[in-house]
Amino acid sequence: MATRVKDVARRSSKKYVEEALYRRLFRRGSTPQAVREEVDGFLDSRKRAFKWEVGVCVRRMRRHALYRPALKLSEVMARRGMNPTVSDQAILLDLVAKSRGIAAAEKYFLDLPETSKTHLTYGALLNCYCKELMTEKAETLMEKMKELNFAFTAMSYNSVMTLYTKINQPEKVPGVIQDMKADDVLPDIYTYNVWMRALAARGDIPGVERVIEEMRRDGRVTPDWTTYSNLASIYVDAGLFEKAEDALKELEKRNTSNDLEAYQFLITLYGRTQNLAEVHRVWRSLKRNHPRMASMSYLNMIQVLANLKDLSAAEACFKEWEARHIHPPKTKPKDSSATASTVEPESSTDALNNQPNVKGTKDKGTDDLDLKHPKYDIRVANAMIKAYITEGMIDKAIALKKRAKMRGGRLNAKTWEIFMEHYLKEGDLKMAYWCTDRAIKKGHSSGRIWVPPREVTERLMVYFEINKDVDGAEKYVEALKKVEKDLDASVFEPLIRTYASAGKKFPGMRHRLKIENVEVSELTARLLDSICVDQ
Repeated sequence: MATRVKDVARRSSKKYVEEALYRRLFRRGSTPQAVREEVDGFLDSRKRAFKWEVGVCVRRMRRHALYRPALKLSEVMARRGMNPTVSDQAILLDLVAKSRGIAAAEKYFLDLPETSKTHLTYGALLNCYCKELMTEKAETLMEKMKELNFAFTAMSYNSVMTLYTKINQPEKVPGVIQDMKADDVLPDIYTYNVWMRALAARGDIPGVERVIEEMRRDGRVTPDWTTYSNLASIYVDAGLFEKAEDALKELEKRNTSNDLEAYQFLITLYGRTQNLAEVHRVWRSLKRNHPRMASMSYLNMIQVLANLKDLSAAEACFKEWEARHIHPPKTKPKDSSATASTVEPESSTDALNNQPNVKGTKDKGTDDLDLKHPKYDIRVANAMIKAYITEGMIDKAIALKKRAKMRGGRLNAKTWEIFMEHYLKEGDLKMAYWCTDRAIKKGHSSGRIWVPPREVTERLMVYFEINKDVDGAEKYVEALKKVEKDLDASVFEPLIRTYASAGKKFPGMRHRLKIENVEVSELTARLLDSICVDQ
């Protein structure tokens, strides 16, 4: 790797990208929009990069679920003469499936030269079928792979077993294990974990324990911390807390490399056993071994403490995160209290009265603050906001929302979803609608589409109907259409009833339903006669 870095430093900046490609593509963070724009900028520049750099970037984008920019980078570089290996083609097949669908992935596979149709590309297609829960195609392809002697690693069997667990057919997993043994395919850690999960799903805890014993006796695969994390989780789900904590102690012994993820599982699982003392002990150990903790560690800890009702400790954890990751703003916005009340309502009445000013009013110094803290992780603030709301502290939740925004946090769809759920629970449908609308818009603008749960839409449409609010109902339907392709009768029937109850006419409603391909009930169809007459 050191040699590769030196190669990057020595290469010509006229022909090649000036810095390491992964630095260039992720210099503005890993948000979809930022990475997409950087990929487009690099490709438009027509500058070159080393093949290994492109591979590193594609792998990193896959980890961040940035499938489209990863696919575009791979395809364009291939067209420019960067010949892909069979391994690259397997990755590309996966990206095609995730970006363009299974049909496109199948076409890509069929168009590959025969020399590229190896266990790697067959395995990639099998994995795509399994992830899409296409059982028949997955089973057929698996049989084909066995005929071609391509099913010689645990990976293909693991994909099929994972499929069976997802479609609630865990009883088929032991049969796959027997096939592996008959074909002399060596299981791996993942194999044993899926096998244990399948037995646990059937309530066979003794069977789970027999798998662990078999693993120990076999000796070819050594149990690691993930094995005991899996076992502890199974025991917790079964209510066997004492056995779960024994497994967690074994997990700690196996975590010889102080893996950060292992600490996260320990904290989460001790939290699920209601053992607050152990949660704090592991947290202290985590901080000793990982002094420069990422925001995700604080997020996990706050969520666990909130679930254990230790709100004061959750607050202390949040303040520690702010002190470590978020510096105070350099300039204080003028008259912040006044502007905050306009932009971020504290109560239902204030929110509704100030809605017309939300777009027109701008906090002084907001642009400055956005630039200061571009990496403010709003997920951590969301966890604390949810903790406050769960404990009935809505004022503290609203205050924290304002504080997060003032310190550079970009409120996202989840922020507004948390408040939406609160107002729905309280029966404040006006505020619930306002928060839902904000969540849809935030999700749409960030490229991470957020769709309201069906039951939320049903409650809001009933609210519009009761209040004879045709304008509100139409605005909500318009917002839904931006994030949901096909709206059905559950949306349009209450919309029609809202028109009827308000005594308003809509002569084009039948035509609209035909365009939307929506069929309504007989009762609703009769209402159409009253609203579709000429005005």
